[in-house]
This record gives sequence, structure tokens and C-alpha cells, in this order.
Amino acid sequence: MTIELDVPAMPVERQRLLDPPMAYYHLREEQPITRIRFPSGRIGWLVTRFEEGSQVFSDPRMSSARPRHDVPPEEGVDPNSNDTSEAVDPTFVFMDEPDHSAYRRLLSGRFTPKAVQTRLQPYIDQIVTEHLDTIEALGSDGEPVDLIEHLALPIPCLVICELLGVPYADRDKFHHATEAMMDTSRTRAERAEGGLWLRDYITTLVAEKRADPASEGLLADLIRSSQEEGSILTDNDLVSIGVLLLFAGHDTTMAMIGLSTLTLLTHPEARQNLVEHPDKVGPAVEELLRYLTIVQFGLGRTAKEDLEIGGQQIAKGDLVVVAMPAANRDPRVFDNPDEPDFDRKITRHLAFGYGVHQCLGQNVARAELKTILPQLFTRFPELRLATPLDQVEMDTYGTNYGVRKLLATW
Repeated sequence: MTIELDVPAMPVERQRLLDPPMAYYHLREEQPITRIRFPSGRIGWLVTRFEEGSQVFSDPRMSSARPRHDVPPEEGVDPNSNDTSEAVDPTFVFMDEPDHSAYRRLLSGRFTPKAVQTRLQPYIDQIVTEHLDTIEALGSDGEPVDLIEHLALPIPCLVICELLGVPYADRDKFHHATEAMMDTSRTRAERAEGGLWLRDYITTLVAEKRADPASEGLLADLIRSSQEEGSILTDNDLVSIGVLLLFAGHDTTMAMIGLSTLTLLTHPEARQNLVEHPDKVGPAVEELLRYLTIVQFGLGRTAKEDLEIGGQQIAKGDLVVVAMPAANRDPRVFDNPDEPDFDRKITRHLAFGYGVHQCLGQNVARAELKTILPQLFTRFPELRLATPLDQVEMDTYGTNYGVRKLLATW
């Protein structure tokens, strides 16, 4: 066995708030596929270019199945115990074909553009208006209002609770649990604690919904489906799917809403373009998704066989991870990629991944962003940061890059 001693750690520190780590820029030009030591301690390949990243996500020779034996355990942590990933395993996210599609089909009907528009958009419209009313009242005396606490966090929480049939009253508990799961600055044991709490919570909720035939929401629908003859859904599947959708459905969108708002506060021309041309909100959201790419790196893939990516030989069993923020700023694909341009003609980006594993909830996130952003800046045309830009509190240790606190006034 070859021991690699001089493999650099994965870059995570950002020199500018809205740009990826500067180390990515060098890697993308000089070493677009390079050996990296990941936060877990495992060594693998990091991909920083768009086309090569797309190949990693879509090549069937790359497996999404998640092994556990190859992640070095921390001192005091049993490598065979349930870690953070166990709370969401084994969902379709960590499956290859044909199992992946068999499970995904059970959920995909709830997440189509038409389903989101019909079932969720009226609710999104209602709660966005209510929260903007609250923000207006809170800031009426000129005091700053935290747009994370009063907008970016509650809207996605309310939407995912409505979709799943989860009590919104429990939001603080499951938000703190998901924060722990995704905070890479915490130990594995601490992250596991959040994941296991969330799994226990969903396990109890599934039991309650199973006992109540009148229960509503996606979880209740899945429970009823699991009782049909020939169903592939087990109780463990129901819990794992519930955990996955609950934490992915609010944390990622919260980060995207917060970071998009910060971007518009610091780019007045883009903001004015959005306010004056509400018909451009769709392209504007796609550009913000590309420009910001809040998921700091995609779920790793493992090579099922020896293969080549971008001229680099990848051995069977090697871990390959795409640095999505770097790939979405690739100048080979996007002109002037480090500036948000709402007139950019985007045909695709990697903010939601690519291929069969592309994010299931992307249309829900789009609906929330397309509703919140134009209404926020139309309602508060003088909205501005209440703190210097370099004092904005950022969440730099999560799987998702975002704003922890965004004080604004008008």
C-alpha cells in the first residue's frame, strides 16, 4: 500500500465573501484534477472544471454508494457506530441505478414544476407576504432587522414542514440538529449526535402518522404507499427519506436565500435590473445559483473501474469530488464568471448537481427564491446593510456556505 504524505488539505478558507477560495482558481488552471486530503482525512481527487465535473456527476462508472470503512475514525469514535451519514443512509441519494430511480420515482411527482406551482406556490406567496409584513413592522423604528432570522430561515422551514407534514413548532429543534450535522468544524461524534437526534425525531413522527389514517403530507402519503402490496418502502426507508428531505429542504435553501440577498445588497446594478424587470426573475435566479453555488462540494463519487477524466487516470476505488463553486466559475464555459450577470444565457450549471442524481427539490428552491427576491427589494427599495460588509457573519464551516446573520435597514 502506498502512503501519500504530502497531499494538501482541501481549500476551504475564502478570501472574498462571495467568491470561492482563491486556491480553486489556481487549481482550475494548473491542476484541474488533483489529489486532495478531504476534511474526513481521506485522500481522493478534487475536480475544479465544469466539463470534467459534469462527467463525474453523470458517468455511470462513478458510484454514488457511500462506503463507511474508508473514513478514518476519530479518537473515541467507534468506526462501526452510526455516524452522521447513517441518519440519511440508505436513501436513493446514495444508490446507483436501477435502485436509485426506483426510489426517486416514488417522490419525484411532488417536485415537478407543475406540482410545486399548484401545491406550494399559493402557500409560498402567503408566507412571504406575512414575513415581509413582520420585517416592515420590526424595522419601523429604524432598528436593523436580521433577514436570516426573519426571512431566509423561516420560509424554507415552513415550506418543507408543509410539504412533509412536519410540525413547524419543532423547527428550532430540527434546525439545530441539521446545523450540527453539516458543521465540518465539529467532531464526528458531535455531528453524529445531531443526525441521530433527527433520525429519532422522524422515527417518532412516522409512528404517529402511521397511527393516524387522516394524517396529511408527503410522509403520510409514503406511509400509505408502503402498506400497498409490492411496495419497496420499509420503515427504515421512510425514516431515511424524511431525514434527508427535512434537513436538505431547509438548510440549503436558507443559505441560498441569505447569500442571494447579500449579493443583491452589494450589487446595485443587478438589484435594479431585477426590480425593473420582474419578468427576468427566472434567469436572475439561475445566474445567482451559478454565481453563488452554496454547496461547497458535491457528494463524492467512487470509481467502479479504472477510467479517465480530463486526461487524468482514476483508479478503481478512488474517491472523486467536484468543487462545484469552482466549476460554476469556469471561464471556459462562462464569460466574466466572477460577476453576476442577469442577462447571461445559461443553459446549465452545477448548483444542483448534474445527471440522474440532480437535486430533487430544486424546483421548490427556485419557487422560494423567485418569490422572495423581487418582493423583498420592491417592498424595501432603500434596503441596505446595517453593518460593514467585512463584519457580516458568515457560515464557513457548513457543507453549505451561507450567511449566519444579515442585519439590514432602510
